[in-house]
Amino acid sequence: MHIQTWAQIVADVQLNWHLYVAMPFVAAAIGYVTKIVAIRMMFEPIEFIGKPPYLGWQGIVPRKAAIMAGIACDTMTTKLIRPEDVFGKLDPDRIAQELEKPLLGAVDDIVREVAEQYSPGLWEAAPDAIKQLIIRRIQEEAPNIVRDIMIDIKKNIDSVFNLKDMVVTNLLRDKPLLNSIFLEVGHKEFAFIRNSGLFFGFLIGIVQAVVWGLTQNVWVMPLFGGFTGWFTDWLALKMIFSPKYPTKYLGGLIRWHGLFMKHREDVSAEYGRMIARQIVTPKNIIDAILRGPLSDRLFTMVQKQVQRVVDDQAGLAKPFVVFAVGSAKYIELKRTVSDAIIKRLPETLAHVENYAAEAMDLENMLAEKMKELSIEEFEALLHPAFEQDEWILITVGAVLGFLVGELQVHVMLHFAKHPPEATVSAIQHLTGLA
Repeated sequence: MHIQTWAQIVADVQLNWHLYVAMPFVAAAIGYVTKIVAIRMMFEPIEFIGKPPYLGWQGIVPRKAAIMAGIACDTMTTKLIRPEDVFGKLDPDRIAQELEKPLLGAVDDIVREVAEQYSPGLWEAAPDAIKQLIIRRIQEEAPNIVRDIMIDIKKNIDSVFNLKDMVVTNLLRDKPLLNSIFLEVGHKEFAFIRNSGLFFGFLIGIVQAVVWGLTQNVWVMPLFGGFTGWFTDWLALKMIFSPKYPTKYLGGLIRWHGLFMKHREDVSAEYGRMIARQIVTPKNIIDAILRGPLSDRLFTMVQKQVQRVVDDQAGLAKPFVVFAVGSAKYIELKRTVSDAIIKRLPETLAHVENYAAEAMDLENMLAEKMKELSIEEFEALLHPAFEQDEWILITVGAVLGFLVGELQVHVMLHFAKHPPEATVSAIQHLTGLA
């Protein structure tokens, strides 16, 4: 490699000072742009664009949604929240109270529909006072049904509610939601990644300018461009999580603490807020119970309670009812009542969402639980989003930097002015280097 003389370097800098000044800024731009590209590639596009499996791209977080949801869920369900925590704060009496008004209307409609279906003539012939008495007796018993069902659910929560399935299902069903969780929780850290590209790229650009002045080698620009893209991506991603504990460098001149670790309390609060408002919500919990993999067991509970109440309310009139509709029809009638109430459950239970959200207070509970995690557990909860295929992001940064550097060298060669030999000789004479 040819090394320029001092005279040649001085003469070149005098003539092309604007190009030398531009080098650190171009390197800073490479660092900044490659960071933006890296961040976007983590989250976009949501679905694969191109020809799978290799010719194209899908954001790392959406592509690894199942893995990341599983990791987040494992930590969440073993360290942060348990089904008992969710339901332990709910008062069956308060639930019954919240549902009383919508239940009254539902029972009225259900009793009329079922009675007209199984014995229309008998129901139509019955005096209004008798009809109202039957409806009122069942309405009065309805809150007790709800209370008993809630007690059954709390006693057998693991048999009717699968928290892990609910979390994973919601994250996989809504990939933009998974993106938004990481983007919201890590917004300060992503801003640092972008800005660090400017700072470190500028420093590397200064070194690049010195090496270019010494060598005038056409490989300097693309190699430094590639190095800038690779190093700034690698360093920024590392600085988010490392070191786990505050550490001093350069004899104590620099003190650094991984950003997610440093802002642990803020991140915990934000994570708890996002999970509580977007995933572990009363609505999603109710949907998971009513439509999840264990929903059949819940319906069995409801049927048992409703059929017991139908028998109790029939009382002395039960033989007459059985005679009027037949024993087989009576059994079917009880099942029809149960099915009708179960069909109304989603609409009816929507009335308890506000109370449930207030009583469970999941946002604060999750934030407090996250603060209790060890450093290693805290890192394991969030790091997978950055760790998965991290090398691809760094490689893309290096390639982009190399291409920009290649373009830069063509610009340099096109606009560079070459000093006359007389100017070089004069500088050499003045500096005593001739």
